[in-house]
Amino acid sequence: MMQMIFCQKLQKEAEPLSFAPVPGELGERILNNISAEAWKLWIGHQTMLINEKQLSLANPEARAYLTGEMEKFLFGGDYDKIEGYVPPEK
Repeated sequence: MMQMIFCQKLQKEAEPLSFAPVPGELGERILNNISAEAWKLWIGHQTMLINEKQLSLANPEARAYLTGEMEKFLFGGDYDKIEGYVPPEK
């Protein structure tokens, strides 16, 4: 049976990621505290930010912005939301 972690984003026990998704200390923090489900939510949100704000990942400022938003999204904070977006009902 796979070892579960307590996901700080979802506030529940959940399946962990299989590897650190970003390098360094932040990647280790994500690996140890964020579930695969929450990471998938971040990837969707990140895609919307990139598309709606027309960010270029070749731009260091855009990458720094996304890193900051990722940390706020995953660990709590006032992260940027897409204006007018209404998530689908479950």
